[in-house]
Amino acid sequence: MRTKATLLIIAGLAPVLTACGAGNGIIGRERPDEFAVSRQAPLVVPPDFNLVPPDPGAPRPTEGTASEQALEALFGPVERSDVEEAALERAGTADPGIRSEVGDPQTNTVSKGAVTRDILAAPEGDGANSQTAIPG
Repeated sequence: MRTKATLLIIAGLAPVLTACGAGNGIIGRERPDEFAVSRQAPLVVPPDFNLVPPDPGAPRPTEGTASEQALEALFGPVERSDVEEAALERAGTADPGIRSEVGDPQTNTVSKGAVTRDILAAPEGDGANSQTAIPG
């Protein structure tokens, strides 16, 4: 009876003792080497180079608008002809607040009538019977 109890205790303590293997306990764990850690150099303030701070709200001089950046990314740098430059100069620039004015319920709009609605609602064709006329 005594040998059975001793064998049972040894069999019960065997898994506990295997957890005490080398390197897993508190005493045998690996610690960082404090001599292997180097300090980083302090930050250095660069020289002034006579830079002027930008005006608040002014666009960056090296960047254009978001739409110009997108067009340049898609199609490359824009090279316009003299005719196109003249047309753009005559067109001018759009009012930045035009979208809020158009969405305003107090904005008056012109009804183009049933002909415009019919043209917009017409089914798409192959263009075989299309005709154009230049007024004048």
